[in-house]
Amino acid sequence: MFVHILIIVIIHHCSITSSSAFLPPTTSKQPHIASSSKIFSSASEVMPSNVQTLVDQAKSLFDKSFGDDDADRSFPEYCVSAPGRVNLIGEHTDYTGGYVLPLAIGYNTIGYGRGAIVKKDDSESVKCRIVSTNNPVVEFHVSPSLEASTGSNKWVNYVQGVVLQYLPDLKEDETFIFDLAIVGDVPLGSGLSSSASLEVATAVFLERILDSQGVAYSSAKDAPLSKKQRKMERAVRCKLAENIFCGVPCGIMDQFVSSAGSFGKLLLLDCRSLDYKEVSMGGETASSSETPVLVITNSNVKHDLGDGEYPIRVRQCKEATDILTKMNPSIQSLRDATMKDVEAAAQTAGLDGLLLQRARHVVSENERTVKTADALEKGDWETVGKLMNASHTSMRDDYEVSCDEIDVLVDLAQTFGDEVYGSRLTGGGFGGCTVTLVKKDSAQELIEYLKKQYEAKTGTKCVCFE
Repeated sequence: MFVHILIIVIIHHCSITSSSAFLPPTTSKQPHIASSSKIFSSASEVMPSNVQTLVDQAKSLFDKSFGDDDADRSFPEYCVSAPGRVNLIGEHTDYTGGYVLPLAIGYNTIGYGRGAIVKKDDSESVKCRIVSTNNPVVEFHVSPSLEASTGSNKWVNYVQGVVLQYLPDLKEDETFIFDLAIVGDVPLGSGLSSSASLEVATAVFLERILDSQGVAYSSAKDAPLSKKQRKMERAVRCKLAENIFCGVPCGIMDQFVSSAGSFGKLLLLDCRSLDYKEVSMGGETASSSETPVLVITNSNVKHDLGDGEYPIRVRQCKEATDILTKMNPSIQSLRDATMKDVEAAAQTAGLDGLLLQRARHVVSENERTVKTADALEKGDWETVGKLMNASHTSMRDDYEVSCDEIDVLVDLAQTFGDEVYGSRLTGGGFGGCTVTLVKKDSAQELIEYLKKQYEAKTGTKCVCFE
């Protein structure tokens, strides 16, 4: 039975930073920890204690599930991690090539495993085996004909899809063999990108195997990729894994920030060119005492982006784009359109009803996202808050991806007082989380208010995390 709880996280000017280098493999019982990003606490550049707890849990699960006495699978062991994310603003814009402004958070997926590249063999000894905290061991052979899992093993697709994206890096007579235990604390179905975190952690694990055996990316045979190029390549592969193998028509935001997020920075990402700019709250010289904090509130209304409304929104955006393109051939995606274009299409090109609403949200959200990044760097918190509030209204009314519980949380935050600058739904919607920008000294008071009032209005007990 799913227990309805409220999870609130305070981010004090925090994120993660990319690892500076990969470490060589080891066959000892103490593996090297390779990460898509080295984890830091909000207060200092130290790995949070909860991450070490997850690492210990992953190692314990690995030992319990696979042991360390199998001579035929005596491969180097690695521990990898990848964070979840929260999107400050820029929702449902990435799959139309627009702008997003996410940051990585201190919730992570940890993978502990061993693996190698071996010659193809259909025998039982060349199977891959994966296990997670709440799921039994799943075994499979890696091949281009691998089919997606269904039912209770559906989560495995996020791992298998990524593996298939790395298979072309190997020779035709080679394949992967590995044992991998996965744990994490990114709340499932919360809009904090647990799936992307799992994908990126898997990718980092496979990259360790490639590196240990001197195998280069198939896209970089002539010259090695730079660290930045590697992060971008990883994000693209993980996105393709989710699109192709998992059947989710998502954009690249989640995978990109999980792969390339930096400590203390948001990423203003152009989802078409993949160019990005790191954005500091208040600029590089901002005082931490004056900088507001972000409160993330999890409604725990779960969603599955592979079913139902999400694919419908993607299709509606495409249909709206087709109408705009007929009016103006230079508009190849909603990213290219302005609000004037949308208004003109509504008057002369038959853009109306739901398609008008969807286009209006995406185009206005792109504009809000760019303005928010500029206001953040200037420390213009009032403007940031107004843009966040407008974003939620647009998602609720034009894009229709909010729900009653989310609207309750947003309304509670927005009416709390002058201490709150703005609040909005974050993530794909249909449940999940809200993100609220609040003065640092008032964060605890806001949390207590949300806990009390949310329970009073919804009948749901609240659990708060800082």
